[in-house]
Amino acid sequence: MRLVGPSGEQVGIVPLAKALELAQEYDLDLVEVAANARPPVCKLMDYGKFKYESAMKAREARKNQAHTVIKEMKLRPKIDPHDYDTKKGHVVRFLKQGDKVKITIMFRGREQSRPELGYRLLQRLAEDVQDLGFVESNPKQDGRNMIMVLGPHKKKTEAMAEARQAQEARKAEAKANPGRSQNAADADAVNAEAPAEA
Repeated sequence: MRLVGPSGEQVGIVPLAKALELAQEYDLDLVEVAANARPPVCKLMDYGKFKYESAMKAREARKNQAHTVIKEMKLRPKIDPHDYDTKKGHVVRFLKQGDKVKITIMFRGREQSRPELGYRLLQRLAEDVQDLGFVESNPKQDGRNMIMVLGPHKKKTEAMAEARQAQEARKAEAKANPGRSQNAADADAVNAEAPAEA
């Protein structure tokens, strides 16, 4: 077998008995790292430490992994301007968080004969949030509803990293200014997240 030493140096091709003898001498384990190689590659290492480090790497990878979530926002064709701004604010927040947004326009009664109203509303919303997201699926009629999907420009992992950095910055500022109340800091955070009025 080809043997690799504890600090990564090449020992060379040695018989199994010699490799086991070296492992006892260094008080380490003999671990096969490449079974399919010819000859097989083994390494002298602390197997418990190796398992712990691999588990920590896997845990860190899972922590940074993001699950894509599709949020849904429902609107009516004759929506009030203030309600539209509120719903648009939710869409902006979802896109900033890196989530996809499914916008559904619900038609009732005679509204079904005017699908252009829903189409125009969806186009307006897409234009209002074009700096944060893009139209992933164009508006299409689905029974009584019209559906459009918006995708974020930023990936979920990027949005999570930015949110983490902002939170750490707020904590650092709170430590630097202990006299400032938490309510004032929270109000600043809410104002920063609120969409700008058109």
